[in-house]
Amino acid sequence: MRQIGILLFPGVEELDAVGPWEVLSFWTRTCPDDGWAVSCISADGGPVTCAKGLTVQAHRSFAGLPAPEVLVHPGGRGTRPQLRDAGHLEWVRRQRRTVPLMAAVCTGSLVFAAAGLLRGRPATTHWASLDLLRELDPTVDVREDERFVDDGAIITSAGISAGIDMALHLVGRLGSPERARQVRRGIQYDPQPPF
Repeated sequence: MRQIGILLFPGVEELDAVGPWEVLSFWTRTCPDDGWAVSCISADGGPVTCAKGLTVQAHRSFAGLPAPEVLVHPGGRGTRPQLRDAGHLEWVRRQRRTVPLMAAVCTGSLVFAAAGLLRGRPATTHWASLDLLRELDPTVDVREDERFVDDGAIITSAGISAGIDMALHLVGRLGSPERARQVRRGIQYDPQPPF
């Protein structure tokens, strides 16, 4: 099975992680013949407390996910200390050297920028952090109005709920557009906000 890892860390925004989890786990569980599996990972494999107080148990530690082909780095308040955490930034750089496809949700893009992964690339993030993205790396081609930006080996998404759209895009890219439509129907994702 080809592996997808979703990173969990203290202060992760709940929907940044759980939105993509819903999409990707629905896909991998209902279509096992597609050959993909998804796991949530944390530094030590233990639980993390998210930005709004939800506690989530990881499936594996960083070291316990065998050769992931996709790594999803969510955002949230917990990304702010990561921007100055040399150890975490180096871990992200190491992942980029071995993981073929890396995706950031919301302010996870800021971590990618701080690690140097977005140099000269188009990218997006939460609307309230677009200026910080520009400050972290002035070479980034900031796409303010896009829900997600696919630049080949790196995908970034706008804030929070945009991670669901990005995850559906991943299903379409890794599986097929028809598979992504099946997943969208399966999770009954049809945004028509009342306000």
